[in-house]
Amino acid sequence: MTFFKQNYFIHLTALLVISLLTSSFTPSNSSNINNKKPSEKVEDKYITIKAVGDIVAGTNFPDYRLPRNVNQLFPKQVRDKLKNSDILFGNYESTLTNHPYTTKDITKGAVFAFRSPPEYASLFSQVGFDVMSVANNHAMDFGRKGFSDTVNNLNTAGVKTVGAKNQILYTKVKNIPVAWIGFCFYEYCNTVQDIQKAKALVKQARQKAKIVIISMHVGAEGSDALNVRNQTEYFYGENRGNSILFARSMVDAGADLILGHGPHVPRAMEVYKGKFIAYSLGNFLGYKTFSTTAEKGDSLILEAKINQDGDFVSAKIDSIQLDKTGIPQVDKYGKTIDLVKSLTKRSFPNTKISISQKGEISFSEQDVARKKN
Repeated sequence: MTFFKQNYFIHLTALLVISLLTSSFTPSNSSNINNKKPSEKVEDKYITIKAVGDIVAGTNFPDYRLPRNVNQLFPKQVRDKLKNSDILFGNYESTLTNHPYTTKDITKGAVFAFRSPPEYASLFSQVGFDVMSVANNHAMDFGRKGFSDTVNNLNTAGVKTVGAKNQILYTKVKNIPVAWIGFCFYEYCNTVQDIQKAKALVKQARQKAKIVIISMHVGAEGSDALNVRNQTEYFYGENRGNSILFARSMVDAGADLILGHGPHVPRAMEVYKGKFIAYSLGNFLGYKTFSTTAEKGDSLILEAKINQDGDFVSAKIDSIQLDKTGIPQVDKYGKTIDLVKSLTKRSFPNTKISISQKGEISFSEQDVARKKN
């Protein structure tokens, strides 16, 4: 090979090496998506909460209404739907105790006392629950002893509880400080009627947490209570609070997500000042305890995504139906999606929430959330 040919090939090889090196090099100030490191996932910027409504895992008081196998209370398809979230939340509307004495006069009409075996606490841990509210009208069915047993049994099983008077539960999600506060309409809870005190609790929580989540047990019950109204609701003569006034007041005070339960039926949803409010998640499990007729059998799993500032990003409804024994089953027909969509339009006719046939919830004014992402 001549000198000139050798020189040519050496020169060509050098050019190829330089070309490969420069094509694989990305300057440090070049623009990646959202200016993030390539290894950082978009999902890391969001917190995903899955939430369900009222839960009673059967009762052994005053008669025996427990399943033969406790695992049948959460069918596999339902368990699968409850997976893949940063937090799984539910309202535990029973007790986990062996205490023999109820505080209620169950001889009166429509007065019930629920008691489930303490060992059932491990079931909720196995299913994946992280936080459960114990702020409801059945928390004290077996007095202070029953209440403390319930809290201790859930905590021992690895499920955190919220709902004791003046309690703020602090957790961390993706290294973000998250506070939880539970409210109900009885004096043994933080009450939904005392809005000024509730606001003070939210402001206290904001001092240590970046995100504040509210659990509210509020409103009348049954199919006659489907529509949420901006007025005080009564049930059997009890003042059960004003859902809209309470929820919006909590947002005004600094809360980021409101999860409602208690009416035993699903209710409307809204985005208020960039924050998501679910007014009632309905019944979720009521083994031989809850009525499942009409809308009382319509249930859901709510998936809500919020950003690191607590602003609404998106949400989704998975439709669930309770069978005649009160066990949740996946509903492929989307009945609860249609119901919540209708109720939302009825309760908030000017709403800018959109709910698709698949249950996907979006909001047409998400500019606040988008700007912060």
